[in-house]
Amino acid sequence: MSRSRRTALLVSLALAPAFAAVDGVVINGTTGKPQPNVIVSLLQPSQAGMQNLGSTKTDAEGKFRLDKEAQGPQLVQAFYAGVQYNKMVFPGAPATGIQVDVFDSSNKSGVAKVTQHFIVLQPAADQMTVSEGILYQDDSKISFNDPVNGTCRFYLPPEAKGQVTVTVNAPGGMPIKRPAELTKEPNVYKVSYPLKPGETRFDLNYVIPTTNPMVFATKILHTEGASDLVVPNGVTAKSEDIESVGQEPKTQASIYRIKNASFKVEVEGTGTLTQPDASNPQGEDDSGQPTIEQVKPRIYDRLYWILGMSFAILGFGSVLLYRSAAK
Repeated sequence: MSRSRRTALLVSLALAPAFAAVDGVVINGTTGKPQPNVIVSLLQPSQAGMQNLGSTKTDAEGKFRLDKEAQGPQLVQAFYAGVQYNKMVFPGAPATGIQVDVFDSSNKSGVAKVTQHFIVLQPAADQMTVSEGILYQDDSKISFNDPVNGTCRFYLPPEAKGQVTVTVNAPGGMPIKRPAELTKEPNVYKVSYPLKPGETRFDLNYVIPTTNPMVFATKILHTEGASDLVVPNGVTAKSEDIESVGQEPKTQASIYRIKNASFKVEVEGTGTLTQPDASNPQGEDDSGQPTIEQVKPRIYDRLYWILGMSFAILGFGSVLLYRSAAK
């Protein structure tokens, strides 16, 4: 073999991993069998958003193959029964033999249930920031998907004037924003996002103007799961609709159990949940990371997208850890 051919061979071998195929199988988690005719796409994150590198369809044995570049983190996405399912391919991890689990879908309520609901009030001089976290648990082998009525419904106080940001944290995925749509019921909104088996969290963020006295009133629409009100250190909440369950040790936030579906509280003082703790006065990421361990999708501890999470979400995680330890 000539020197030029040997050089070309070595170069091609060196570049082989960058152009290796991504292949695997799609398994229906409801039936436990390979699922044919599923559209599978290979996506790659970039500064411009997710780039589609190619798509294919599973064969009769549920297998797929995508002969595309495999540099950097990538996402294998399967679309089945109206729901998207994701599987990350991390740099250095095998890109062959990937298994993507999909599930049959149902629009019947009760497939997924609310396990916890937190409302965090952070009052300032001119407005109060409200952050709500609603956690759904689907212990079945069926995804809940109701595009008509929505899978998450919530009450938005009229003072928010319909302005709310909704972020969804689904099993095996990254945080994504979804629109909230007003229903026929006054001040009741819905989010049409499929709930897959596992835990899904909806984060709601909105602001309302301050008043004197500052009164916050809302409604809890779900009947299952615990609902808690959280206020920062230095802020007090008074109402017959709540009862104190203690303080979260890390942030010194006060936690109250919400006793009634419709409730209102009088809030005094100002404060936020972004205060660093004594062991980390600079407020570095290391102090915040463990606080979201119980509520995060698994992808968080492996991707840089967590850097975009707000301090309010860190507060949710810290409170969740405290509540879990107190049980």
